[in-house]
Amino acid sequence: MSRDTLRYYDRIGIVSPFREDNRYRRYSKSDLIALMNIQIMQFADFSLDEIKGKFSFPKAENIDPAYCEEVARFIDAKNAETRKKIDHLEKVSLLLSLAAETLRDFNNESDQRLTEFVRELYRDIRNKEPTISREGCDEHED
Repeated sequence: MSRDTLRYYDRIGIVSPFREDNRYRRYSKSDLIALMNIQIMQFADFSLDEIKGKFSFPKAENIDPAYCEEVARFIDAKNAETRKKIDHLEKVSLLLSLAAETLRDFNNESDQRLTEFVRELYRDIRNKEPTISREGCDEHED
């Protein structure tokens, strides 16, 4: 972890190490554990704002069960969001694979497979978006 990152974390209050008389930062074992936890949380796609707002990295003997439950719900929500991203990326990957396969060996069968997959994707997209009223749209059609 770079010095600039450590200074930034200190400045925003995520990890505030002890300062010696010479103003050098002295990191305790719990500070180092907090820094490792921050890196892990960032790897798990949590923003610094989320980390600062939800995770206080308390010592094991000071953990409040209500705090644990609140953080567990927050992590569950983040996991659900991650699962949605994975589902989306798997569909994008399949679309790209089908498109490349179709272009490499263009024929009616491969073109039909790609067309059907695109139709399914479009139906999924349309079902997830709020419906738009048709009222007033007729006057804008050619």
